[in-house]
Amino acid sequence: MKGKSGMSRKRSAAAGIAGLLAVVLLAGCGRGEPTFVVALKPDRDPDAMLEEQRALGAFLREEVDRRVNVIVPMSGAVIHEGLANGTIDTAFVSSTDAVRAADAGVGEVLLASEINGRPYYESYWITLREKTYFEVEDLRGRPIAFSSRTSTSGMQVPVWDLVKRGLLRPDQSPEAFFGEGNVFYGTGYVSAARRVLDGQAEAAAVSYYVLDKDKHLSEEERDRLRKLASQGPVPTHVLVVRSTLPEEDKALLRAAFKAMNEGAADLRDTLFTGPLIEVDPVEHLAPTREVMNLIREMPL
Repeated sequence: MKGKSGMSRKRSAAAGIAGLLAVVLLAGCGRGEPTFVVALKPDRDPDAMLEEQRALGAFLREEVDRRVNVIVPMSGAVIHEGLANGTIDTAFVSSTDAVRAADAGVGEVLLASEINGRPYYESYWITLREKTYFEVEDLRGRPIAFSSRTSTSGMQVPVWDLVKRGLLRPDQSPEAFFGEGNVFYGTGYVSAARRVLDGQAEAAAVSYYVLDKDKHLSEEERDRLRKLASQGPVPTHVLVVRSTLPEEDKALLRAAFKAMNEGAADLRDTLFTGPLIEVDPVEHLAPTREVMNLIREMPL
């Protein structure tokens, strides 16, 4: 999930580097005051996220009665490594990253976010408002854009849906349906949506909130777009906690984050999209695991 300009991307990279340096420094301060390290993924304007980092850290400190350092690493890979080596205690990640952490034995689901009363959301195909495409089948042989090669809602679930619809075989690449040279892989939701806005793609696969929320695109850009089709469910993002954290610390963090439901609802919604709830980890991640098992065998 990316910012809206090159300058924002540079600030995001700087914030990510600063966050990573903070992790390294904390790792070397074993004799200091006990500290929880909380990682967020960069998906908003970096300047706004700095304010949110401070606000979240202040709220959690009051709840756990110890230092809390909120960081924004540059990638999910950094978060995964931090969970593995003990420099990150908990992180807000996609269901895909949560499956990888669980399978590697480095992280487990602490809480899941809830959107409109449900622990899942939808992936959208979006197109220009004036286009005459009304179902996925209409995109056969047309240039399209995926958000990235790893995005859950911006690539994996849409491809899984094509297979489920019988439009693509598990041994085929997406080009078998869209046409050779017609598949673009972006660097985030915005890069895919902009391909449509610029006329380089007829449709893009993104998360629902790219179109429905004032989060990634301007109001003018969103007014030019519409939903062509939806697919899912996509399990909501989750807070994962490192597996090696003591059980009493896991319970302390769980209670602290749940306290946001009553004591910091606006900040919670900004950072985590909605209420934070307890879920059955296996059940919650099952749809994503099914998608990942299919995608793993495809020639992408």
